[in-house]
Amino acid sequence: MLFQIAWRNIWRNKVRSLVVIGSVLIGVWSILFIVAFSSAMVGGYVKNAIQNETSHYQLHHPNFVEDKDVKFNIDNPAAVLAKVSETKSVKAATLRTVVNGMVRSSRGARGIIIRGIDPAQESLVTGFDSKLIEGKYFTEGRKNEIIISQKIAEKLKLKLRKKVVLQFQDLNKDIVAGAFRIVGIYKTGNTIFDESMVAVKRMDLNELMAKEGIAHEVAVLLDKKEDLVPTGNALKVSFPNLLVENYREISPETQLYESQIDISATIFTTIFMLALIFGIINTMLMAVLERNRELGMLMAVGMNKGKVFTMIVLETLLLGIIAAPIGLFLGWATIQYFGGQGIDLGAFSASMEQFGLSTKIYTELSTKYYWSLAISVLITALLGSLYPAWKAIGLRPVEAIRKI
Repeated sequence: MLFQIAWRNIWRNKVRSLVVIGSVLIGVWSILFIVAFSSAMVGGYVKNAIQNETSHYQLHHPNFVEDKDVKFNIDNPAAVLAKVSETKSVKAATLRTVVNGMVRSSRGARGIIIRGIDPAQESLVTGFDSKLIEGKYFTEGRKNEIIISQKIAEKLKLKLRKKVVLQFQDLNKDIVAGAFRIVGIYKTGNTIFDESMVAVKRMDLNELMAKEGIAHEVAVLLDKKEDLVPTGNALKVSFPNLLVENYREISPETQLYESQIDISATIFTTIFMLALIFGIINTMLMAVLERNRELGMLMAVGMNKGKVFTMIVLETLLLGIIAAPIGLFLGWATIQYFGGQGIDLGAFSASMEQFGLSTKIYTELSTKYYWSLAISVLITALLGSLYPAWKAIGLRPVEAIRKI
């Protein structure tokens, strides 16, 4: 009976009830979209970092990360790679020789990280071949080919087929140099990475290093990010003499950004709930004050204070129950739409690429956020109803009935 009375009461003033429902609906929709957009931006950054720079895991000689000295290479890298590839949940793995050096052309020179790769395996781990915007990927059987970034090509005024000289220290601390021909130009969308890395074949780089078969790094790509911890534990057990690090340890800012998703969602939800609770209190308090005579009459004919209190609370909860599902559905529909179509931020590409952010955002959101937001709306509606309900049961029936 109380439910029926509460339901009829909220529609006695349709405009006021629809304003409250509309504000809750729009608030729920906007929070879902904002959190989904933020999550997608962070997810895009992390995905780019994993794909282009860190992979899910990297294995190094324990001293290599600190000194980046070429002498700190991995013992028997081929055996290490074979064992890593056999590890459960590992999708692909590759060896790399990594050297700090210089790239020189007739137009200038700049410091660079030279990454010696095995082309076929590298494409499985990073999809590096898909990043080419000009030229072609490495050709099997041809020596001294190099792929540079669009940024380096612009700064050194380089084009396809041009020759550059790579200069660096070998294992004996001697300065060595080699001429390489540009066969491809890549672009990852991460300006910092693009300005600092060139790629050559590992066998060509090792030949200049005066030692065949060496490698400084094993990059590992997993089937699922959820397998990060168990796979890391397995790799650490298998390779106790190597430094095994996941992408969060290699690049701490990625872990920071990932943690910001939950923090941002909490902040947005809290701000919205604070605004909502005051709106609900104001609306329901007006409804109670307008119905002084009615409430006084109900108490005078025998409705106890507990039932009056429950009735006001039910009215408020019903407004939230009507609005929240509609807002959740609209939020889900919007997220699904932009998750498929994407949001093009190409107009801001120059700024976003400086931070390694994608210019195409595909919104996505975990189911837990829908549930937490729905529960938050109901809790807020409940809290917002307490003061108006308490005000209602504080009325004296005789005085309330006499009010005009």
